[in-house]
Amino acid sequence: MEKAEPIEIMNPPTSNSPWGKINSTVETVSLGDIMSEQLATDLQSKEDRCCLTDVPDVYPLNLSDDYECDSDAAIARALQLQYDKEYDEILKRTENKFNGNSKVSISYSKYLRTPNNLDFDSDSEPEEEIDDRHRQASEKAFMQIPRCGYRKLGASEVAAAEDDSQQQNSTGKINLVTKHDMTTAGRRNACRVMTAFPPEVCTGDGGGFDMQLSNKVFNSLRAHHQSEAKRRIRVADKSERATCEQCLDPPTRLLLLKLLDGGTLKTIHGILGTGKEAVVVHAIGGPGPDPDEHMNTWGARNISIPDECAIKIFKTTLNRFKAREQYIREDYRFKDRFKKQNPRKVIHLWAEKEMHNLVRMQKAAIPCPQVVILKKHILVMSFIGDGEPNRAAPKLKDAILTPDQYVSAYNQIVDAMIRMYRDAELVHCDLSEYNVLWQSKEQRCVIIDVAQAVETNSHPLAKSFLMRDCENVTSYFIKKGVKEAKSAKELFFEITKKVREDESDKICDAEIAVA
Repeated sequence: MEKAEPIEIMNPPTSNSPWGKINSTVETVSLGDIMSEQLATDLQSKEDRCCLTDVPDVYPLNLSDDYECDSDAAIARALQLQYDKEYDEILKRTENKFNGNSKVSISYSKYLRTPNNLDFDSDSEPEEEIDDRHRQASEKAFMQIPRCGYRKLGASEVAAAEDDSQQQNSTGKINLVTKHDMTTAGRRNACRVMTAFPPEVCTGDGGGFDMQLSNKVFNSLRAHHQSEAKRRIRVADKSERATCEQCLDPPTRLLLLKLLDGGTLKTIHGILGTGKEAVVVHAIGGPGPDPDEHMNTWGARNISIPDECAIKIFKTTLNRFKAREQYIREDYRFKDRFKKQNPRKVIHLWAEKEMHNLVRMQKAAIPCPQVVILKKHILVMSFIGDGEPNRAAPKLKDAILTPDQYVSAYNQIVDAMIRMYRDAELVHCDLSEYNVLWQSKEQRCVIIDVAQAVETNSHPLAKSFLMRDCENVTSYFIKKGVKEAKSAKELFFEITKKVREDESDKICDAEIAVA
């Protein structure tokens, strides 16, 4: 081989520098020397020796709170070593994850940054290696099951299964293992719990023993974790729908606060009574909405607010009265708006229905509470007192009356039923001593709870409801010894203007057959 001629390599011309002139140097290098591998090896070894002599010994530096070090270089080296250690740990985990259970594995050892002989954890206790042989064997066995769902065991596997007391079939001739095998499924569930669950789930360390979880336990853990995850990201919690005093949930409290801020009410006191459908609360009336405002909170103006009010709050969550359909569906005023699928809207219709019925009764001069304002399921009415401030009138069943007062109460109730049927065109549908208040000072009866009242002309069950009211009123006053009390049929005919005795039985049987 002919010797190559020397090649002259010159540095490119440099421009004028403000720091001074730079003299260009000319170095003559042979092309054969450049292509020589021996030369490259010598240069690399020379550079390594130079670096090793320049770099001082590196030792891990303890950067505790009470350690003082004035050398920035030592601190920088220690931080760099810690960073290299973390990098190597991540690299090892990546290597283990990539290799998995494969028989052929690769190594990332040449990419490690820290020296092999440098022990960073010399002062700390050595970490215990996790024994996950059982989980690895389970994963390997599960992956070996074909798509058909079962696999025949060989002779060695059958012997190992007998040693491990694994379940075999009844014949004992053919041994199969499926993906539903209890041991395999239990180990796989344990592996999924240890690896697949997020860090916030405290699963413990199950690698040191052969942990097995049944499908029932694993499904319970997974369902609990999913419910807890949904609860953490849930916007509305159960506490936002919690109810106190059987009716005061957060939306109801907000409506009451608006009534106070709008001037409709001044103060709200305690509970007067509790029923199956509503709770009545005592309150003090306020000055009313500001007349200077163009639109107040409720959109109402010039309303008359008494000194004492009764707030009827219909129950929305703990309501036990479910038979509202027969009173609303056939009422032409609300039948188009009635939807049984939404209970809260049904409650709103129920409160609106009582307001309209009270307004009709007021126009017919029937003793009843005066409507102040209605907002959703909250109805503000006038307070029916017993002659003293903050004292509610008792129900007729709780009042103590004289015989003459019972006679007067009977006549007043009969007169109210006649006016409701003829003038207001309403039937109470639940008239009894529980829905009548007795004012001892005025010696009068007041009709309450008229939300279920229906119209006489449009509702098909109006006459049957009227007959039921007549039976309730008659039975109560007969028990109290009122001799003037008529029978239920006579009272029914008196209210409906049917007095002929010979035609009463036929008409009554035809009209109240559904009762």
